[in-house]
Amino acid sequence: MELPDPWHLSLSPMQKLIVLRCLRSDKIVPAVQDFIVEHMGRPYIEPPTFDLAGSFGDSNPCAPLIFVLSPGADPMSALMKFADDEGMGGDKLETISLGQGQGPIAVKMINKAIQRGTWVVLQNCHLAESWLPSLEKICEETIIPERTHKSFRLWLTSYPSPKFPVTILQNGVKMTNEPPKGLRANLLRSYLNDPLSDPTFFSGCHNNHAFHKLLFSLCFFHAIVQERRKFGPLGWNIPYEFNESDLRISVKQLQMFLNEYKEVPYIALRYLTGECNYGGRVTDDKDRRLLMSIIGRFYIPDVVDNDQFRFSPSGDYYAPVDGPYESYLEYIRSLPLIPNPEVFGLHENADITKDQQETNNLFTSILITLPRQASGEGKSPQEVITALANDILSKLPDNFNEEKALKKYPVVYEESMNTVLIQELSRFNNLTTVVRQSLTDIIKAIKGLVVMSADLEAMFQSMLVGKVPTMWASKSYPSLKPLGSYIIDLLARLSFFKNWVTKGIPNVFWLSGFYFTQSFLTGATQNFARKYKIPIDHLTFSFEVMEAEESMDAK
Repeated sequence: MELPDPWHLSLSPMQKLIVLRCLRSDKIVPAVQDFIVEHMGRPYIEPPTFDLAGSFGDSNPCAPLIFVLSPGADPMSALMKFADDEGMGGDKLETISLGQGQGPIAVKMINKAIQRGTWVVLQNCHLAESWLPSLEKICEETIIPERTHKSFRLWLTSYPSPKFPVTILQNGVKMTNEPPKGLRANLLRSYLNDPLSDPTFFSGCHNNHAFHKLLFSLCFFHAIVQERRKFGPLGWNIPYEFNESDLRISVKQLQMFLNEYKEVPYIALRYLTGECNYGGRVTDDKDRRLLMSIIGRFYIPDVVDNDQFRFSPSGDYYAPVDGPYESYLEYIRSLPLIPNPEVFGLHENADITKDQQETNNLFTSILITLPRQASGEGKSPQEVITALANDILSKLPDNFNEEKALKKYPVVYEESMNTVLIQELSRFNNLTTVVRQSLTDIIKAIKGLVVMSADLEAMFQSMLVGKVPTMWASKSYPSLKPLGSYIIDLLARLSFFKNWVTKGIPNVFWLSGFYFTQSFLTGATQNFARKYKIPIDHLTFSFEVMEAEESMDAK
């Protein structure tokens, strides 16, 4: 990150990150990656390949192995291959997808496998929440060293669930196989995983030149459709969970068709891959149209016949010249870590919203890891929140007297702003009442005078990390400010309306200071329409861009 002199030389790397956080928060993630590479090395920003053997080595017959699932990742194929490698394939590996009525069948499988020394895989444990206490009991009472075969293993797959037994999580070996983040990481993972990593498969086609070229093109297509999900509605109308099983079946079909036909059947490949394998997940007609347009860029003769063919206008992405397996890995590792939106067919501005969301997720995750206990001579969290709550309460003014305001500003035909004012006062009174009451309650809860409810606990955690509590946000005007800025903004809004009540209708209105700005705009058009007897439907707002003032005369 280059800053103008003298700041570029005088600021430390961490200080530069702080400046960037203030000026361009959407660029924080790549800046943090550069910071980590500079101080710790590149391996810390590149996700490791999925290592089942390492996790298996850490396990024992009485410790279940738990896959924590995430959208776009399917560990089952890797597990099946690993079972074959360990000599536990075929009838030595039993799987069942949990759901209604599957619990008793799973119990029989486990009891039989404990005696025989085979493996059992219970898939989708989150779908059988009512049976999970029984599973916990089995792990504690049935799967014990005295009666369990040394070769037995229990594998579990589940999405994160609050009902999942804590004891199983504590005793088990936990693994996650999240989809790689970034185009390069996605391509690399595809090439390092089965079946592409198998030399026999990679070289097992009659037309290896076309196979290698189209194979890379297919993996690139797979990475594109997965990575577009990061762009929200700009990427897909509905975020689909394309995963490795879609790629695996498409790869095997590609090899099969090239082995059976002399000419490459592009139309059949596009239909099977786009309409069936990946398109089977797509429910929106516009998304299906987009999917077929994307596959049409990758399954075409130019990929095979033209080494100069490029996947993006910049020319950075292309199918490399046919060569050995290692040459493809070398090319993939040379690709940019953070892809430009043009490779997805999107404008550069598409990155802004995506990067802003990634930055928010990063800082939210960092805040979650903050210690909740004081160390040394610092204040405890309870003391910090008590001081903060007292400070806010001391600055918060009393509620507006709506009755007095209504007498001073009655509802009259000639002045719609009176109605706008009374409505705004009512809304702000509701908000300040919640703020005042919750702050009073949390002080009492910290002292032990009242019960610390779930809402107060959530409020405590939010205030501790400088976020606006959810119970305030539900009664508040829209705001993305952190807690400190939010309180300053709230007090400024209350001061604006206090001046309106005491000094009369202001000459200049603070447009963004209203709780519900639309009511003010409607009131302004009503006043104008009634004053000049013009139908309100004929009125609209016009805008004049004024010259920027470099200085202003003192009043």
